[in-house]
Amino acid sequence: MKLAVFDFDSTLMDGETIDFLAKPLGLEEKVAKITEKAMAGELDFFESLVERVSLLKGLEYKKAVEICKDLPLMPGAYELVSELKKRDYKVVCFSGGFRIGTTPAKEKLGIDADFSNILHEKDGILTGLVGGDMMFGFSKGDMIQRVQSLLGVSKENTLVAGDGANDVSMFPYAQKRVAFCAKDILKKEANIIVDEKDLTKILEHI
Repeated sequence: MKLAVFDFDSTLMDGETIDFLAKPLGLEEKVAKITEKAMAGELDFFESLVERVSLLKGLEYKKAVEICKDLPLMPGAYELVSELKKRDYKVVCFSGGFRIGTTPAKEKLGIDADFSNILHEKDGILTGLVGGDMMFGFSKGDMIQRVQSLLGVSKENTLVAGDGANDVSMFPYAQKRVAFCAKDILKKEANIIVDEKDLTKILEHI
């Protein structure tokens, strides 16, 4: 068995979930600027996540769920997941974003598991608070070791792919390290670089 772990925002999905959620509040630009800095490694991931989610306070939870049901998947996502499964990979998604985004995508793509964060809501309204498995810069590295241990998969049989600073922590645990349309901070740690928005390009390297 082999393991493939993909970031969600700007890797499996074309865009950043939190930017889509900020749009109805007219805060898309403000949130996007913070996201950009966080992904470039200029901000602490945890602090930037807490700050961005606080700006979503007041958004109807139902509206957030609706937005996340129809997030645009990256070109080649279906083909990539299907081909990896044929090649005996367990395919998993790790996201510093939110379960309401990763779970619909998991179901559409036939991914084996998704690990992400939960937006706190009370009385049907987002409170601006967040919690979950993927809150910190080190979270993905921490989780990939647990998943490898659980499945009995070695570093040699692991592939990881992401685009930003919060993906760096999982790179030491994989032999195939893909920087997909990525920030320089991640490209430095990668041994496979894909600069085209087409996930099937990853298959040329494995």
